[in-house]
Amino acid sequence: MKTTLTGKKEVAEGTMLFSFAKPEGFEYMAGQSLDLILVNPPETDDEGNKRAFSITSDPSSPELKIATRMRDTAFKRVLRDMGEGTEIEVEGPFGSFTLHENAARPAVFLAGGIGITPFHAMVHDATTRKLPNKIILFYSNRRPEDATFLEGLTRQASENPNFTFVPTMTDMEKSKAEWSGATGYIDEALVKKHVDLAASPIFYLAGPAGMVAAMRKMLNDMGVSNDDIRTEEFSGY
Repeated sequence: MKTTLTGKKEVAEGTMLFSFAKPEGFEYMAGQSLDLILVNPPETDDEGNKRAFSITSDPSSPELKIATRMRDTAFKRVLRDMGEGTEIEVEGPFGSFTLHENAARPAVFLAGGIGITPFHAMVHDATTRKLPNKIILFYSNRRPEDATFLEGLTRQASENPNFTFVPTMTDMEKSKAEWSGATGYIDEALVKKHVDLAASPIFYLAGPAGMVAAMRKMLNDMGVSNDDIRTEEFSGY
């Protein structure tokens, strides 16, 4: 499907948000992804003209939005330099990384870095539709400056009584921002402080492959079955 760029802006240090007009008939569930395909780009490289991105806008939005770390690749340079109205192709949606329907079981999201993108859509969708699901989001970043959607998610937590937001920073020594929240990596103590394991939550993990593997091991060590863990790995920041 063809669409056009409608806007772009920096949403964290080194991270940009791109907005596209939603093609007619493009329907998706919060948490799913799409492929972006450049049309006659001015440059290309061995990685090609197609990339997969989680859709970070909720399904009620009139736009499709993606957020990405801006690596120095041909694809990212073309995306960064695009003017509004530039034509691009989208394919999808793809994936089953979506919120479970049984509201009796809490959803626990563990996100690292740009892995926040599918969760951003899921939280917004749950708030918009006033879903009864209890959602707890743990979000790890080095510094507040690196944390995409930090302010918006903090605001969502104050508006949605079913949503708990637990951001944590791992490298505040290199930050110029004030921070009164949690520090350190997401660990068993932090999870148990906010999650009642007796409620049989379903865990969702998204971030770099190493982080996802570490979080799965932590949950397994806590007695969580792999049947109750869903994952989405992000590579090529």
